[in-house]
Amino acid sequence: MLFSGFESRRISNQGVEINLVCGGNRSGRPLLLLHGHPQTHAIWHKVAPVISKDFFLVMPDLRGYGESAKLPGDADHGNYSKRAMAGDQVAVMRELGYEKFLVVGHDRGARVAHRLALDHPQAVQKMVLLDIAPTVAMYEQTTMEFARSYWHWFFMIQPHPFPDTLLGADPEFFIRKHMSRGPQGTAIFAPEAFEEYVRCAKIPGTVHAFCEDYRASAGIDLDHDRADRAAGRKVECPLRVFWGRDGAIEKCFKAMEIWPQYARQVEGRAFPCGHYIPEEQPELLSEELLKFL
Repeated sequence: MLFSGFESRRISNQGVEINLVCGGNRSGRPLLLLHGHPQTHAIWHKVAPVISKDFFLVMPDLRGYGESAKLPGDADHGNYSKRAMAGDQVAVMRELGYEKFLVVGHDRGARVAHRLALDHPQAVQKMVLLDIAPTVAMYEQTTMEFARSYWHWFFMIQPHPFPDTLLGADPEFFIRKHMSRGPQGTAIFAPEAFEEYVRCAKIPGTVHAFCEDYRASAGIDLDHDRADRAAGRKVECPLRVFWGRDGAIEKCFKAMEIWPQYARQVEGRAFPCGHYIPEEQPELLSEELLKFL
C-alpha cells in the first residue's frame, strides 16, 4: 500500500468526479498536493509520510488522470483548461471543509496550481511549484534545445486523433520511454508507484485526456495567461519555486528572472536531481516544505 492509513474519496465538481486520497494531522493546516504528467497522486508516496505529521494532506488525481473522470475533448479544449482543472480542486477543498489552504504542484499540477492562485487568490495561502516556468513564458522562449527535450509538448498538441491514436496504441511503451530519460532510467521510481502510472495510463480515455491537457495549454490556457499578464495580475501569495538542476528548466530558462514577472513574492533554487523532484529528492523537498509552509 502506497498510502497506508490514508482515506480514499471521490468528490464531484459539477458532475466531474475527482479521485483522491487524504489524511494526516487533522489539526494541521490543509495542504493540496497536485501531481504532473503522466502520473497520479502516487507521486507523493515518499513525501506524504514525512509531512503528514504537520499537515492534513489532500492528494487528488487531476481530471483525466489516474482514477478521476475522463472528459471528451471539446472545440476549444476548455474541458482541460487549467482554469477548469483548478476549479475542480477548489471544489474538492470546499467539500472537505477548507476555504483556504496551501498548495504544492509538480509539472502539470504546478500549472493547475498557478492558475488556481490567479483565479482564486483568496483561497491560496502559500504555494510551491516544482520544475516549471510559466506556460506562456516557456512557449514564447522555446529554443531548439527545449523543443528536443520537451518534444511531447509539440507532438501532443496536434489535432485529435493523431497523437491520441499513436500513444494509445501502446501507453505502457510511451510511459516507459517518456519517464526514463535520465541516466538512471525508471530506477528512480518505486516499482509499485511506476506500475500504478502504467496501469492508469491504460484506462480508456486517459491518453486522450493527456493530449487534451496539452492542447489546452497551447491554446485556451495561453489566452488566459496573456489576459492576466496584460491586466497586471500576478500570484499574490508567497511562492517558492524549485526545479531540477539536471532538467530542462535549468538548461533552457532563467527561472529566477522569469518568475518575478508573474509573482509578487517569490524565491527559489535548483535541486540536485532531474524532473521528478518528489520521487528523486523526497527528503530535501520535505525539508523545504516544512520550512516554508
